[in-house]
Amino acid sequence: MSRIGNNPVEVPEKVEVKFSDSVFTAKGPLGELGFEIHADMDVEIGDDAVVVKRPSDTKLHRSLHGMTRAIIQNTIEGVTKGFDKALEIQGVGYTVQKKTDQKIILNLGLSHPIIFEAPEEITLDVPDNAHITVKGVNKQLVGQVAAKIRSFRPPEPYKGKGIRYSGEYVRRKAGKAVAAAK
Repeated sequence: MSRIGNNPVEVPEKVEVKFSDSVFTAKGPLGELGFEIHADMDVEIGDDAVVVKRPSDTKLHRSLHGMTRAIIQNTIEGVTKGFDKALEIQGVGYTVQKKTDQKIILNLGLSHPIIFEAPEEITLDVPDNAHITVKGVNKQLVGQVAAKIRSFRPPEPYKGKGIRYSGEYVRRKAGKAVAAAK
């Protein structure tokens, strides 16, 4: 029995939700977002809540039940509050510069700067030359863009240099041990 799938998703007053032809859409103050729901899942929209129901207890329907409810929750949260991921850049000479809301220039110790352009739905904020904030209404796209930026120079385990998520723990390794005279 899905515990997540049975919970109703509350719809704030500012959000308008619609479900037709297997497509769920939510429109709120930050924009509009929609996705296609599996044909077997049944979505019931009430006055202030959305409920997802499954037709049977097969393994496929059980797995789709909770996932569909979570995606609906993230869609509603995205159009009301939005999502963001913070990245930190650590290392001597590693910097970031903002060109536009969708374009940044990364200097990561390579022979050339990396010019990264985000999709239109994503906004890149650079509060200083060592931090990047990825913002948007689509949770999956925000995470994907943040992971792409991190992939240019992931943190290495010896000195910890690179791009990491804010608050991410990087396990450090000891370097080569200097041969001590015995």
